[in-house]
Order: sequence, then structure tokens, then C-alpha cells
Amino acid sequence: MSHFEPEVRDFMRRIILSLVLGLVWLTVNMTLGIWFGLLFFGERMSTANLVYYIFLVVSLAFLIRFFIVTWKKRFPHG
Repeated sequence: MSHFEPEVRDFMRRIILSLVLGLVWLTVNMTLGIWFGLLFFGERMSTANLVYYIFLVVSLAFLIRFFIVTWKKRFPHG
């Protein structure tokens, strides 16, 4: 990527970072939720389910905040 213009390099970094972090977030939450069974309730809600759902919502809020901060920066041409 060293032969790209600085604006294009910055744009590509934002895209790649957003995709990677989004996929890592999805993978972690799917693994915890489906593989370890925290997504589904048994006969009643357990403490592990509650902790999982709190983690899911809080981590999603941080991910969305990161996306907003990352994409809010203006590009030099615009």
C-alpha cells in the first residue's frame, strides 16, 4: 500500500480496520453465544446468560462508538 496516495491509504485503512474489527466482534460473540450455549435460555435465564447479554450490548456500543469516531474524521479532499 506504499504506492497509494495518502488519502487512498487512509481510506483503505479505515475500511480494513472496520471490517476486521466487525468480523472479530461477530466471531467472539457467536463463539460465546452459540458454541458455549450462552445465547439460548434453558428453563430459565442463568447468570451466565445475563453476563453474556450485558457483554454483547456493551461491546456493541463500544464498537459503534469506534466506528463513529473512525469515520467522522474528515478526508483531506472533502
